[in-house]
Amino acid sequence: MKRKFSYHEDLMERLKKPKYAVSYLNEAFQDEDRRVFLLALRDVVEARGGMSQFARRAKIPRISLYRILSREGNPEIKSLDNLLKPMGLCLRVASVNQLESTHLRRAA
Repeated sequence: MKRKFSYHEDLMERLKKPKYAVSYLNEAFQDEDRRVFLLALRDVVEARGGMSQFARRAKIPRISLYRILSREGNPEIKSLDNLLKPMGLCLRVASVNQLESTHLRRAA
């Protein structure tokens, strides 16, 4: 019999794949509410070993990591960069036209 996965388990498995994590974070970043991106980043951290393990890898105190990724978190760009680098990711700026063409290609 086939094992059923919960949505959360499926998401955690998908977020282990770098391309999926990048797409997930980019979509969350487009939301008007900045907390959506922080929650998405928290999902990616969870999928890649959890807060404690990631805090050690990123050389960030665990309590700071929880604070940064909380609903009330308001991280500086440097803090985000410090979180993304250990995941092999980085922040980048793109033109609106470039973003729109990427969304159109994905929708097709």
